[in-house]
Amino acid sequence: MADTKPGAPTAHATQDAGGHKAGFPPFDAATFPSQLLWFVLAFGALYLLMSKVALPRLAAIIDNRQNKISGDLDNAALMQKQADDAAKAYEKTLADAKARAQTLGQEASARAASEADAKRKTIESDLNAKLAAADTQIAAAKAQAMGNVEAIARDAAAAIVQQLTGKAPGADAIAAAVAALKTS
Repeated sequence: MADTKPGAPTAHATQDAGGHKAGFPPFDAATFPSQLLWFVLAFGALYLLMSKVALPRLAAIIDNRQNKISGDLDNAALMQKQADDAAKAYEKTLADAKARAQTLGQEASARAASEADAKRKTIESDLNAKLAAADTQIAAAKAQAMGNVEAIARDAAAAIVQQLTGKAPGADAIAAAVAALKTS
């Protein structure tokens, strides 16, 4: 073994009193060129692996995901448009149905009014006919009653004169007295 000073660095690692090797190998200047060579090789291999395998896969996954999201958004927009179209069609159908119902209601109301008017006219004509017949009956009854009034007046006048004078008057005298009252 060569004479060396204690604590001086050597090319080979030495052990200290505790049984550990002295110095940290990556900091050993004698191993720098091989360390740099392995660093360049490892970095190059990692770069090639990342650029040729991992990054294209990640890019494909991201593209697929973006395409799926875009497709889903397009599909959602299409469904929204279809829902809007369906809502518009529903509203149009509902408006048409309301208009049809209103038209049918107005037609039914007009038909009912015309039927009621026709019934009213029929009833009014029947009532007018019955009223005219009643007027005719009343006029006949009145004429008959007026015809009897003269006879009743003669009989009453005769009864009153007989009651007052005690003697029955003549039929000609009573008829003349009733005729004189009629004209006055």
